[in-house]
Amino acid sequence: MNRLGIESPRGLVAFAALTGCLVTTAVAALTDAGGLFVAAGLAGCGCELLLHRTEPGLMSRLGRLHMGATSRFEFRCVLLLLLLGRLHVTGPVGLAAAMTLVLCLQAGQALHAALTTLIRRRRRLAVAARNIDLRRLDISDRPPRRLTEWPGQRMLVYELSALLGLAASLATGDARWVVAALALAAGACLITVVALVPYLVRTVRRLPGTAQVLAEVNAWLVRRRPRTVLYFSGPRDRAHQVTQWLGAVAALPTPSLVILRERELLAALEPTPLPVLCVPSAAHLAQLDLSGVRVALYPANTGWNIHLLRVPTMQHVFLAPGDDDRAAAVDPYSKVYDQVWVAGEAGRRRHVQAAVGVEDADIVEIGRPQLDGLRVAGTGGHAPVPEIPTVLYAPAGDEPGAPGEPIVRALLDSERPVRVVYRPHPPTGRRSPEARAAHRRIVALIHAANERRAADLIGDVGDVGEAGNVGEADDIGEDSENAEALRTEAARRRAELAKRIAALDARLRRADADEAMLTRDHAAPDAALLTEAEALRRQWHQAHWAASPPWLHQVIEGDAPTLHSCFDQADLLIGDLCGVVGDFLATLKPYALTTPAGLTEEEFRRQNPLARAAYLLGPGASGMDDVLRPLFDPSLDELRTARHEVKEFLLGPATPPSTQRFTDAVDALAEKGETIVRLRDLHPAPPPGAGHWSVTR
Repeated sequence: MNRLGIESPRGLVAFAALTGCLVTTAVAALTDAGGLFVAAGLAGCGCELLLHRTEPGLMSRLGRLHMGATSRFEFRCVLLLLLLGRLHVTGPVGLAAAMTLVLCLQAGQALHAALTTLIRRRRRLAVAARNIDLRRLDISDRPPRRLTEWPGQRMLVYELSALLGLAASLATGDARWVVAALALAAGACLITVVALVPYLVRTVRRLPGTAQVLAEVNAWLVRRRPRTVLYFSGPRDRAHQVTQWLGAVAALPTPSLVILRERELLAALEPTPLPVLCVPSAAHLAQLDLSGVRVALYPANTGWNIHLLRVPTMQHVFLAPGDDDRAAAVDPYSKVYDQVWVAGEAGRRRHVQAAVGVEDADIVEIGRPQLDGLRVAGTGGHAPVPEIPTVLYAPAGDEPGAPGEPIVRALLDSERPVRVVYRPHPPTGRRSPEARAAHRRIVALIHAANERRAADLIGDVGDVGEAGNVGEADDIGEDSENAEALRTEAARRRAELAKRIAALDARLRRADADEAMLTRDHAAPDAALLTEAEALRRQWHQAHWAASPPWLHQVIEGDAPTLHSCFDQADLLIGDLCGVVGDFLATLKPYALTTPAGLTEEEFRRQNPLARAAYLLGPGASGMDDVLRPLFDPSLDELRTARHEVKEFLLGPATPPSTQRFTDAVDALAEKGETIVRLRDLHPAPPPGAGHWSVTR
């Protein structure tokens, strides 16, 4: 189903029904079955409407395969004319009128598509922005969405009108009904086309040109004088690489700026108080006045980084990826930067040992600012042992042979009960059908375990009552009812918060506005709105965990609850050798890794620093009892000291906080950049050709 872009079994059924309706419509047109044609057409309209609303991925995929809404509409119009010609219900004059109206309708649709495409392209500014005051550009409003969007739904309305007219003509034998219905559809299409013309004229006359936009952006840059730039280029699904640094950059005491290169990243970027510029063209980027910028931060190594790297007045910094022991965390391209910032000593050694041209003096350890807000396990004494500890299983891979099922089965069958929170990597199953099937089996195992636990809980209360301890059974029942009432209230609160968060997101993202309007209207960050949204998200997470009983296993799919929220709930993490485990290390809670096939435990620990403080699972999740034992008796946690040592090695010391170390590194590099610029101004480079006189003399 994923290859078609279908996301649910209901979508698959609707797609199959739509295909059947199209085939039935063709057969009905060829066999002069007017009633069947109308019935199949109406059913097809219903399937189309359902798919437009529930399976947008499928609709987009069909469009790329040249089987989109317009092609299907034109195909059914041809079948309608074929049926009218074979039935002779309209006569020659009526058939000619119907053909003319259908041609007018299709021409109107083509003209409408051309106008909307022209308006959309003309409304694309050279530079798009957020949280930057560009109101003096006098950008006009876009056309209403009902005029430019949902073309498939509009064509369904036209088709529905034609089908109803055909049904009336078949019932009465009067061709005027179908001709009138087609005239109504063509007239409605003409009205939408005429309504778009004023917006096209307004766009051509009033929308500012490239020179005007760049001049206004440069005027803002001169006034603002940002000292630090966070620069990113990449596909939409990599937006998290820049998003994870927004908080640290926003906390800098000096003005900062975010520069993106792809327009799609603007929609994917999380709401932020930072000013954001999207500059798709390298030529336009070269025309921006970035003379005040002293530090440029790059979260990813991409080819388009060269467009900013060539600016000599900046100090360029590569923000190395997570410290998860992967060789891919070192890239020979890193030597083009002035400095490479890593989390801890492990990152420094990794770059030096790789010998890719990065000098040790150019490596700065800044910690991981993203982890400063994590809840850290107590360092003094033993933490209280929960009645049912929580084990977070968060695999990061999408490999068919991943040991997910044995791990989950071993956790669910543990002699001492634990709560399992299963949070697979979001892309799990998209590339591998085997991994997708394994994921579904894990989910089924967890749901079955929850049903067994619920039945056991009810049975325990009944056993107490049968034993004659009626008062105790009543107390247990009353406690259960009180707890259930609290969870019900938490679930209600969670649903209410979700609605409020969605409303706030709609206000922040403005789905009714296009890129030009958002550039005009986002003159400054709405601090109150951002604060409210953050507070609501915290409350939603609290309500989410409170809405489930402490013994209930959970499957977390999607982005909420966040991974860090799951970290706060977990008493133990089981994962892969990846950045997820590296981040969890900041909590100082125990974690477990699976030993790869072909490696002994000693060799695995020797090769991977992250494994030196990990409890290890063998093939088939063997050794699970040893992994879970410290959860019930913290005195058996033999790796507590090792976790402290590995954490400092991988993520740096606990003090000062990473955010402060990041800020200090930016300040120090900015001062260095300022000194270099002053020296360059005092001793400008000689003009081309100067100095050659001594050789030729």
